[in-house]
Amino acid sequence: MKMKQNKGNVWICTGLLLIAAALLLFCNNKIEDLHAQKSVRKVMEEISAKAPKAESKEVPVYPVDEEQEMPVETIDGKEYIGVLSIPSLGLELPVLAQWNYPDLKKAPCRYAGSLYQDNLIICAHNYDAHFGRLKTLQTGDEVTFVDMDENVVGYKVVEMEILKPTNIEEMEGGDWDLTLFTCTKGGRTRVTVRCVRE
Repeated sequence: MKMKQNKGNVWICTGLLLIAAALLLFCNNKIEDLHAQKSVRKVMEEISAKAPKAESKEVPVYPVDEEQEMPVETIDGKEYIGVLSIPSLGLELPVLAQWNYPDLKKAPCRYAGSLYQDNLIICAHNYDAHFGRLKTLQTGDEVTFVDMDENVVGYKVVEMEILKPTNIEEMEGGDWDLTLFTCTKGGRTRVTVRCVRE
């Protein structure tokens, strides 16, 4: 009888520890999301102060030279290539020039490609402040990218895919002008949104 009671207590304690661990993980993710929101807000204020917002996306003027590097703006020691807007999600996000894990916690990052070569790929964490609601985008939703020279390019969402983290060729392949992606909860797959230029 005593042994059964001890086993029961062990299971109860294990269950309580797992619940506590899940709660700690949830709280940690919420704290990181709040830090991401703060970081994005600060960078957007600096970008807005340096260059007024582009007035219209009806003039997608950008250099014809596909080999040209995207212009960068250095803010707090980090290089940014522009601002991504997704109106249906209420997002306006600065985009870092290069991807690395620590920077991904601050803002979306260019994973590969270029605005000028129509193959830009942008990744971000699944924080609500970043790409957490990416999976809710619908075909036809608008996306806009404004580079640091205020060239504006409008896109439409045309497809959504779920890819494995190891499907790098699939992520970078295809004839997409813009790709946005983030990991799903748990990180087993990537929500991948494909866009074409308007």
